[in-house]
Amino acid sequence: MIGVVDYDTGNIGSVLNMLKKVGAQAIASRDPSELRKANKLVLPGVGAFDEAMRNLRSFGLYDVLNELVLEQRRPILGVCLGAQLMTKGSEEGDQPGFGWLNAHLVRFRAPEGMPSLRVPHMGWNVVNAEAEGGGIFRDVAQPMRFYFVHSYHMVTEEPGLELSSSHYGYRFTSAMARHNILSMQFHPEKSHKYGLQVYRNFVENFQSC
Repeated sequence: MIGVVDYDTGNIGSVLNMLKKVGAQAIASRDPSELRKANKLVLPGVGAFDEAMRNLRSFGLYDVLNELVLEQRRPILGVCLGAQLMTKGSEEGDQPGFGWLNAHLVRFRAPEGMPSLRVPHMGWNVVNAEAEGGGIFRDVAQPMRFYFVHSYHMVTEEPGLELSSSHYGYRFTSAMARHNILSMQFHPEKSHKYGLQVYRNFVENFQSC
């Protein structure tokens, strides 16, 4: 059973549809007792960082997710905003994130010599695997291309945390992984055959990396 965390931040339907396509049993819930029954978790999301963290706390999910992820080591996949919430925090606001990953979020800025950089970064982009990541990219068609919509990107100085990189004005980290925790800035559920294989790998094989 895959538990999709529902905290009023959108795109849950498309995640559930993709999980169904790969043959997974999945539920969307904000009920701690239901989420505790799940073997794996997906933390989706679109929108603002601070609002999302406030929602998680107000629904009583903050402590539950810390328990399941840190203490029980349930595999979890964070997608877009969900991936960002796994970091320590964002330039976008002042709420702290979960801090599961030693990283923070910065807004895209035009590099020196480039007059401007359109923000948000929106559309299809190449994703380059930088680590094995528990086989999460196994059998994904090459070159890997995924759909992005984001104004802030993840930055880490911890060696080995980066799972993939992409380029938009400059190189940036597009996915990170640590043990049972996966974070993907792109949207696998909007990425056709590429995303379908990522969800299949998560459901069928991923435990830790």
